[in-house]
Amino acid sequence: MAEKNCLVTNDWVCGEYLRTRSQELTDATLQHVGITVVSVVIGVAVALPLALLARRWRFLAGPILGVTTVLYSIPSLAMFSLLLPLFGLSASLVVTGLVLYSLTVLVRNILAGLQAVPDEARDAARGMGYGPARLLWEVELPLALPALLAGVRITTVSTVALTTVGAIVDYGGLGTLILDGLDTTFKAQVLTASVLCVLLAVTADLLLLGLQRWLTPWTRAHRIRTSRAARKADPAKVAEPV
Repeated sequence: MAEKNCLVTNDWVCGEYLRTRSQELTDATLQHVGITVVSVVIGVAVALPLALLARRWRFLAGPILGVTTVLYSIPSLAMFSLLLPLFGLSASLVVTGLVLYSLTVLVRNILAGLQAVPDEARDAARGMGYGPARLLWEVELPLALPALLAGVRITTVSTVALTTVGAIVDYGGLGTLILDGLDTTFKAQVLTASVLCVLLAVTADLLLLGLQRWLTPWTRAHRIRTSRAARKADPAKVAEPV
């Protein structure tokens, strides 16, 4: 009986809320995940050409990085307001704003990853007859993956958080539930939606970390070799990783 009364007493933790609003929570979570995934994928698709342009023509690097930094500095409410005349009250408005925010981290990380590719690797590939396109896709991008995926991880976590701001146009996923809960002082809804946002961010980060480790096994092997070499040099300071 106490559990059923938690809605009436407006408790922060309420099992009855989870039972009666499960479909609402599921729909909001799916919308949140969908907006996040689409925003990050489009962000990567836009950031990669920009990073390639910045690397190819160095005089463009400053303007590209500067513009993306300025975009990131715009408050989210102001950003959505500026985009409102173009997209109206739609999911496209939220996705476009999130894509623009993602460019700062993605462009910088992709560019840093490409610039870190050893010249010896490029020279060896050219010596084997690799053209520019093949060199990029088969040599440079694979070697730049650690930096690229690190940028994707940061971007995904921040996008999960920023998606909640889309609640102002009713496309904020779990953020819509949080805003509605605050407006009506519905404690269980506010807490549940907030916890789900945190869980989404943590889960996405862990999944991307696993993907990064799977796609870049050579980085782990390099760390193990480096640790072994350091241990041989000074076994009292460095412990071998498990």
